[in-house]
Amino acid sequence: MPAKYNFATRAIHSGHNPDKHMGAVNVPIYQTTTFKTSDIGKSKTGYDYTRNANPTRNALEECLADLEGGKYGLAFSSGMAAINNCIYLLTSGSHVIVSENVYGGTYRYFTKVASKYDIEVDFLDLSNIENLEKSIKENTRMVWIETPSNPLLKITDLEKVSAIAKKFNIVTVADNTFMTPYYQNPLEWGIDIVVHSCSKYLAGHSDVLAGAIITSNEEIYNVMKFHQSAVGAVPGQFDCYLLLRGIKTLAVRMEAHEKNAKILASFLNQHPGVKTVYHPSLVNNPQYILTAKQMRGFGSIISFEINGGLDEVNKFFKELNLIIQSRSLGGVESSLSVPYFMSHAAFPAEIKEKLGITPNLIRLSVGIEDPNDLMQDLDKALNSIGSIALT
Repeated sequence: MPAKYNFATRAIHSGHNPDKHMGAVNVPIYQTTTFKTSDIGKSKTGYDYTRNANPTRNALEECLADLEGGKYGLAFSSGMAAINNCIYLLTSGSHVIVSENVYGGTYRYFTKVASKYDIEVDFLDLSNIENLEKSIKENTRMVWIETPSNPLLKITDLEKVSAIAKKFNIVTVADNTFMTPYYQNPLEWGIDIVVHSCSKYLAGHSDVLAGAIITSNEEIYNVMKFHQSAVGAVPGQFDCYLLLRGIKTLAVRMEAHEKNAKILASFLNQHPGVKTVYHPSLVNNPQYILTAKQMRGFGSIISFEINGGLDEVNKFFKELNLIIQSRSLGGVESSLSVPYFMSHAAFPAEIKEKLGITPNLIRLSVGIEDPNDLMQDLDKALNSIGSIALT
């Protein structure tokens, strides 16, 4: 789709050409594993077996690439499958630098899976750019970034990371799940690869498990396209269809998510039952200038510490009526989790303590409900642990 169209238009139309056979407006679900070939080993359509390619999945990949401003998109059966596919760019003995405040599943993958194949990993605070260049080794082949990070929402300077990595011919990967392409496009800042857990905001309705990789580097794309087919961790056609449908409303959903998140972040920041609030929109955010530079919005993840310990956390959750407790995030419904025991359970206790991931830290994925209802639910639960109700 031409770049002259704005995001909301491209989210609806990219990859959605009317079906040439019947004129269907929605992308059809090509529920087949096998396609007829014209000659031995050849296909006029370019499709032979769905693991290699499928028209429904290709429409999704085209849409994702366009929204991220990339040339190539690849869809996978989960966000972790997408992460795994990036590692095929490495060889045994490679060194990878990873954001220290990263999703627990990513930490687990690098420490428990990649390490088995002699991949050396250092976890660093990449929000401090000075930590990067001084940690590069002769065998450093990849830098892995989450920005904003999960769950403390630290911001990493994408442009500076890219510039340093290019000096040493190092591949850069950015997980853009929290911001989505609506609010941030890492490729614009020189990052080589963007990774998404599409199960979150892109799908948006807590009903799809999928992941994606986007790049503009043809060499990288060819390697990862080969492994997408060879390993076979691809999403089913129906999941691709649901994901395409979800993406059509991404722009309006992200606006509603963020509007609510700003209201709740301000509310929590003033509540006597809350010790600390993390959200990029807050005026006390020390990285506000960088946030404004590389992001077009602040997203809808809020992390906050409540006063007290685990007993108070349990009491807080029991008093909630509307907001659900959930391991995942990014749905239209608001949800809460305790990273210490859930998304970041794979981290050793001493590392969680070092990073500031405490048992009383709560991660809130703000949905698109009425914000007054969400505030009342939070206020009631916070007051149950001894807070004074706000007037």
